[in-house]
Amino acid sequence: MIYTIRFDTKLGEMLACATADGLCLLEFTDRRILEWEFIDISKRLNDAIEPGENEHLKQIRAEIAEYMDGNRKVFNVPLVPLGTEFQQSVWKVLQQIPYGDTWSYLQLANKISNANAVRAVASANGFNKIGIVIPCHRVIGSNGKLTGYGGGLERKKWLLDLESHNALF
Repeated sequence: MIYTIRFDTKLGEMLACATADGLCLLEFTDRRILEWEFIDISKRLNDAIEPGENEHLKQIRAEIAEYMDGNRKVFNVPLVPLGTEFQQSVWKVLQQIPYGDTWSYLQLANKISNANAVRAVASANGFNKIGIVIPCHRVIGSNGKLTGYGGGLERKKWLLDLESHNALF
């Protein structure tokens, strides 16, 4: 069974889905592709998504609150990232970006040993279904400017400011 909950955060309402193995979705409820993500998760796991809670959903709700209060830099909730092999390789590298730091799409492409894959890396970044925990918000343009974020650029700025301020402590 895939369970789902909605919960409030400092940046707005979020939705999370988890199986018995771990978290498979964490998004803001106003994300435009949320319905598609539900269909994709259900199809990949061959299971229905139902309202309900399990230990992983309780854990992520608590960890997100701690993170947004500046009291958590590392997430411990088990993850079940669902995507292609290439997407998962990008998401694995995203998790290597240190708290309070930012990397460019080119840096990510270089980390997967394919400097020509900048656009593919950007696309994989955009299909990340486990926002904040798999920190796609830490990716910026090569020119240092904020670029696309499924949760919106205002939220991306807030998250980066939070991390920048708390990275020193």
